[in-house]
Amino acid sequence: MAHLISSVIAAAFFLHLFVPACVLDLFLSPWKGMFYRLSGHITIAVEETEGSSLNRMYKAVETYLSSAVVSSASTASATRLRVNVPYDDAQVRSEAVQIKLDSGEEVVDYYKGAKFLWRVAVRGFNPQSGFRNRSGPSEVKYYELTFHKQYRDIAIKSYLPHILEQAKMIRDETRTLNLYTHDNNEIWTPVKLRHRTTFDAVAMNEDKKRALVDDLSQFMQCKEYYKSIDKAWKRCYFLYGPPSTGKSTLIAAIANFLRFDIYNLELKNVTSNGVLRSLLINTTSRSILVIEDVDCSVELQQEEKPESKVEGPKDDESKVTLSGLLNFVDGLWSDCGDERIIIITANYKEMFDPALLRPGRMDMLIHMRYCDSSSFWVLALYYHRPTNIPLFSTIGQLIDMTSITPAEVAEALMRSDDAEIALMGLMDLLREKETDYYDEMALKALGALKALGALKALGRLRRNGEQDY
Repeated sequence: MAHLISSVIAAAFFLHLFVPACVLDLFLSPWKGMFYRLSGHITIAVEETEGSSLNRMYKAVETYLSSAVVSSASTASATRLRVNVPYDDAQVRSEAVQIKLDSGEEVVDYYKGAKFLWRVAVRGFNPQSGFRNRSGPSEVKYYELTFHKQYRDIAIKSYLPHILEQAKMIRDETRTLNLYTHDNNEIWTPVKLRHRTTFDAVAMNEDKKRALVDDLSQFMQCKEYYKSIDKAWKRCYFLYGPPSTGKSTLIAAIANFLRFDIYNLELKNVTSNGVLRSLLINTTSRSILVIEDVDCSVELQQEEKPESKVEGPKDDESKVTLSGLLNFVDGLWSDCGDERIIIITANYKEMFDPALLRPGRMDMLIHMRYCDSSSFWVLALYYHRPTNIPLFSTIGQLIDMTSITPAEVAEALMRSDDAEIALMGLMDLLREKETDYYDEMALKALGALKALGALKALGRLRRNGEQDY
């Protein structure tokens, strides 16, 4: 008997070590199902997607079990672990190393006296599912939760919600903000958000900045209120102004203030409303959806005119339309996700379709202007601690007389770590701009005088012609 047991153990070890997990799962699945049915156990599968939407429970389980891997003795018997460093950082930190269970490994968890067995499983990828796995099309990973049937109510009504709550707490404590981008394949790709900007570095009107911070703070405290009035828990902001006036900096400051990820939607890479919907519903909660420079990046198509008789694909499936974007801002698709900020930017408000700016769609319209003396003080105090107050005042007066962007001012202030040298360089730049400004105004005045002289000459010719007649 002892020889038989040792042989079985050796065979199991050999299979686990040398046979791919997906093949082993395929071979053992019928036997496992029979065993659990006979033993009175229930198994719940948690897959990464449901249809075309991401499954929040899958990400929560992954986060929860990753925490258990490094803190629980229940994983001490695991022989295969995966390590991941999700971003490149000049500073080596232990928290950057993520340890996860590999396929086929198990974790035992206890909750309210009940025993729960988690297992990482894999299966072959089904190309008919409509979902493209980021790791490749050959296999799809999912989680299996097994427990005795007497704990069914605890598992569904208490344990799984507990995992969602714990995963949220873990993510909040160890959260690394990500910037998500996409290409034509409808998949979001994350990179670490390295922009550490705070509101202290945002050069804008202080009253408007304070109003925005208050609005964001109130928004974060109003979850139950939005729920009570059956409204999506989101806010929409429209930022407009000339290029380099700080729109992107403000977005980064909002992300760092809220600790939200950023999803940067490139409309020029979106071919239809169907692709747009697929991208938008796959954004997560606690995120900022950014659609930058809409007036420059792509021309949004209006709805097809009634008199058009051209046969072809439906309008909402063949191209990106204004209604497709509006439906996500405040239409039927706006309820896809909670705790979300939507920010749309444009350089010129006048060129923008007013349908997107009406009350109820945009909660705040924020005009990002050229730098003035007050915003200069914000930037100067952020980048330096200058002591030459008279020079400060002189520069402030020059800035009020010229058109210079906050980006230009910040660039000048960063050219030297010596405040005096940086300020003198900025003053030279302002004087150049002042000279260019007056030269431009002189040319405009000269042109106006020439036009006025031409009008007077034309008037004299008309009068002479009337007299001759």
